[in-house]
Amino acid sequence: MVTKRQRRSEEIKGKKKKKSTRIIYFSLIMAGIAALLVLFFVLLFNAIFPPVDMDALKKKEKHLAIIYFSDPQERFLMPEKRYVYIENDAAQQAREITKALLDGSKTGLTNTFPAGVTVRDVRVNDEGIASISFSKNLTKLHPGGSTAEMATIYSLTNSVTENVSRIKKVKILIDGKELPSLKGHISTKKAFSPNPDIFVPSPEEKS
Repeated sequence: MVTKRQRRSEEIKGKKKKKSTRIIYFSLIMAGIAALLVLFFVLLFNAIFPPVDMDALKKKEKHLAIIYFSDPQERFLMPEKRYVYIENDAAQQAREITKALLDGSKTGLTNTFPAGVTVRDVRVNDEGIASISFSKNLTKLHPGGSTAEMATIYSLTNSVTENVSRIKKVKILIDGKELPSLKGHISTKKAFSPNPDIFVPSPEEKS
């Protein structure tokens, strides 16, 4: 038979156990609240003071480049001034020049690449040959014809070689692979050197 003293002892133990349980629950709740507050303030701090992207800072500076597009008859190349990001790496600089060419003329000149073409990769070897790989849209969307193909090839070659001193020649690839030609008129198996003879004639030459 349980005595009053034993009953009293059991009640005290029960109260202590409940109290300990409440303290544990309270501690867990407070810890959860504290964690949420820390997370909130971290997110708030990052929103107000976003982390500095060092690569983005490096690419803030731009310089003037000469990008070549075509005259309306696609007989000659005509220069257009464009500001592009400065890159220390020759391949990356060539990519920036190529992207400016793919963006099209801003002054009403004739574009030499069809819309929807993207540059996949650019690599430069020790001989100064830049292998520039484009998406398949280059051959799918290109209008074809020897004149249009020549405008595409030399607008790229002359733009890249003039603005990137390390690059002497340009080779065109599709998805990283060599192709026989853009549309069957001019072989693209070789790397191209810049062609000064297809620039728009100067007023002295016209006369």
